[in-house]
Formats: sequence, C-alpha cells, structure tokens
Amino acid sequence: MPYRLASLARALVRAADPRSLRWKIAALVAAATCAVAAAIGVLVHQATWDRSLSHSEDTALRDLVSAVSEHADRRGGDAQDSPVVGYSVYDPASLPDPLQHRLGASRAAVTWYDDRQPDLPWMWAAQRDGKDVLAVQISMTGELYSLEALDRHMTEAALLALAVVIPLSALATELLNRRLRRVAGTARRIRDGDLDARTGTGGHDEIAEISAAVDLMADSLRERLRTEQRFTADVAHELRTPLMGLVTSAGLLPDGEATDLVRDRVRVLRALVEDLLEISRLDAGAERADLVDIPLGPLVEDCLRRAGLEARLTVAGEPTAHTDPRRLDRIVTNLVVNARRHGRPPVEVSVGVCDEISGGGATIAVRDHGPGFPEDLLAHGPQRFRTGAAERGGGHGLGLTIAQGQAAVIGAGLHFSNPESGGAVATLHLPLPGADGASTRA
Repeated sequence: MPYRLASLARALVRAADPRSLRWKIAALVAAATCAVAAAIGVLVHQATWDRSLSHSEDTALRDLVSAVSEHADRRGGDAQDSPVVGYSVYDPASLPDPLQHRLGASRAAVTWYDDRQPDLPWMWAAQRDGKDVLAVQISMTGELYSLEALDRHMTEAALLALAVVIPLSALATELLNRRLRRVAGTARRIRDGDLDARTGTGGHDEIAEISAAVDLMADSLRERLRTEQRFTADVAHELRTPLMGLVTSAGLLPDGEATDLVRDRVRVLRALVEDLLEISRLDAGAERADLVDIPLGPLVEDCLRRAGLEARLTVAGEPTAHTDPRRLDRIVTNLVVNARRHGRPPVEVSVGVCDEISGGGATIAVRDHGPGFPEDLLAHGPQRFRTGAAERGGGHGLGLTIAQGQAAVIGAGLHFSNPESGGAVATLHLPLPGADGASTRA
C-alpha cells in the first residue's frame, strides 16, 4: 500500500509538473489558438467597423441630398411636399476644423467621422450652399455599442475555445507521453540489469525511431555483456585446474618463510578464482535461493563468529526475514570484510526492522568510519575490478559485486550511502516472513 501511494504521488507530481511535455504542448496549442483568435478578432472587428462607417456615410449623404433639396424648396417658398430632414445651416467658420479642411472651397459633399467624444461619435455630411454650409449629423453610438458587444462575444468564444482546446490537447499528448515513458522505463530496466527489456513501440514517427534505437542498443549491450560473462567464466574454469595443482604443490613444500609466502599468494589466487566463478554463475542466472523464515540476530552473530570478523553487533528487537541463510551469510561476510579492508574501525553491524513508512521488512546495516564510498559507486553501484578510490585501499572490487548479486537472488535490496557524520554504510533490506518480494534466481 505505501508503494502504491508513493507511485500515485509520483504520478500526480509528474502530471502537475509545468516542465512536462504535456503542458508544453498544451501551452503551444493555447498560444496558437490565442494567436488565431486574435487575428480573426482583429479582422472581424476592423471589417465590421469599416462596414458601419461606410453605411453611416451612405446614410448621411442620402440625408444630405434630401436636406439640400428641402433647403432649396424652403428658399423658393414651396416646402409642403418636401421631405422632413434634420439638418443645420452653419457658418463655415463655426464648423469643426477637420470638417472645414475637408470642405475646402469645393461645393462637393463630404463626410467626416467625429470622434472628439469617444462615447458619443457622430457621422457628418456637409456641403456648401452659397455662403452657408448645410450639414447632417448621424449618431453612431448604436454602431459603437454593437461593435463592443461583438468584441465581447468574440472574447468569450475564444476563452471557451481555450477551455476546450487545452484539456483536449493535454489528453491528446498522453499517448505520446505513454510511449515516451515506456521508452524511459525500458532504459531504466536495462540500466538495472534487465537486458531482455524492450520497448515494443511501433509506428513510423520520431518516438518509434528512439524506441528502435533503444532496442538496438539493448541488443548490442546484451551481446557484449554475454561475451564478457562467457570470457570471465571461461577464464575462471581454465584457471581452476592449474590452480589445484598449485595448491597441491604448495602443500608439499617444506615449511619456511618463503613457503608461507607462496601459500598465502596461492590462497589469494584461489579466492579470486572462486569469486570469478561465483560472479559468472550470478551473471548467468544459474543461482537458486532456498528461502526460509529465520531470525536474523543469531544468524548474523554466528556469521561474524565463524568468519572471525571483529565488529560491533547491535540487534533491535527480534527481527525475522524470509531469506536464504547461506547466501545471507555470504552477503554479510563480504560487507564486513569490505568495511574492515577499505574503511576504519570500529565496524558496526546493526540488525533491525523497518517501519511501515519505509515499506516494512528487516534491515542489516554495516558501517565503517573511513573516508566513505566513492561517488562513482554511489551513482552506479559496485563494479568488478574497480575499488573506486585510492583512499579506500586496494582490492579487486569483487566483494561488493558478489554481495549485490546474491542480494538480487534472495530478493533483497542493497543500498550504499555516506552519512553526514562520516564513514560508509551498506544497508541490506530483507522481506518479512510470508512476503512475496523474494526472488528465486539472479
């Protein structure tokens, strides 16, 4: 349950992350929608306003023609059948300057849009009649209100379109995100050692190209690693026969200082060959775990005593685990040997039970007070024939590699860290009795 809650929390955080591809595409679609809506809105606004101006000019000119006819009839004394038109007679000097400028000295009719009061615009039509000017004014307040209503409706429509487009674009990108997450998950599985992991993504787009490249990389990496594993196994097997001869020959040598030196080197060589054989079996997945429920305190204490390793043992409560005692003994021995060889005393071994927040299970922590694990080991895990840092001493780098491989066989997790107080800590997380997390092979 804690794992599922943690996975759900990570999924929610990933979905809400503004840096994710989903929201970047949604933002791009929203920006494109806004640009299109703005361009269409400007064009419609300008076209509507131009049409309103043209219509008002035509209306004002028609009224002006009627006004000129009515004014002529009134001067002739026959105004009974003349149309009633609202017009005014102005002295040219009293007209607004822009309208005077348009009139000039010509007797042709002119129009002018009067926006000196933005809330009360007018459309003028004027024509000289002798010394006077006949002018007609048409209010354009209605057209202005209509244009404002049109702008408001277009804005509301654009917002509604955004409210629909953004969620749809976010949902549409989910398919791409799933394919990309599948590729990323496959890459992480390959990094964690699952060389048979493949994306299985079809298609002919760029994501399909990335998936195919990852699959080809996995094929190449698997072949190279298998070649390396076969080489390691072959070398170890080939060395085993002459090594047995060396062991026998060293046992026949007379006692002495030189003999002790030869026997010591033969013993080291024998241990190295056995380690290589063990690693080759782990790499090949040939190891099987014999899982039983066992108390950890007595097991770790017996392990330290039989191996002759000096360490401070602390057992909290009565932790029990579902594991393979022989392989657990091998893991603890390698961790303590590594701490004594590369760290500084005191070496402390702590056995306890994890709380529910950490997922439950039992833990075995081995700590030294040396310079700590190198950064490369913390980032990539232990690697054979690499001790990582000169300050942690020499060695073949096989002890931690074997410990990690055996931990995978029994379904345990092995983690390395450097606490702020100094030193290095290797923590083994074991499943509780009855748990389903244990594995039966490497």
